[in-house]
Amino acid sequence: MAKMSTADLLSVFEEMTVLELKEFLDAFENHFDVTAAASMAVAMAPGEDASAEPEEEQVEFDVVLTSSGDKKIQVIKEVRALTRLGLKEAKAVVDGIPNTVLEAVSKEEAEAAKGKIEAVGGSVEIR
Repeated sequence: MAKMSTADLLSVFEEMTVLELKEFLDAFENHFDVTAAASMAVAMAPGEDASAEPEEEQVEFDVVLTSSGDKKIQVIKEVRALTRLGLKEAKAVVDGIPNTVLEAVSKEEAEAAKGKIEAVGGSVEIR
């Protein structure tokens, strides 16, 4: 029996149905006492491109106040400065924790806001 090249083997596999390929892999695993699980995952997804584009990087972030800490008044002042809300509205944001302070801002703006709020004792999450 002549040895088949990798290209020849691949052409044989291309002609197989998924069920036939699974049966072959099961027999291969049993005969050689190995597991071909990773190969099976690749074989069962022939339409997927391995070089598919990665997910897009997030460009807009929300700044969410999670705690006002011990210095609630300073946090209210900082929320007012960041949002230009009135005193009553800024207090409502702080009292309603967790609450979004800024929405759809750049990463740099979100990081800056987080730093300012944390500097006065509040806690913030960037989402």
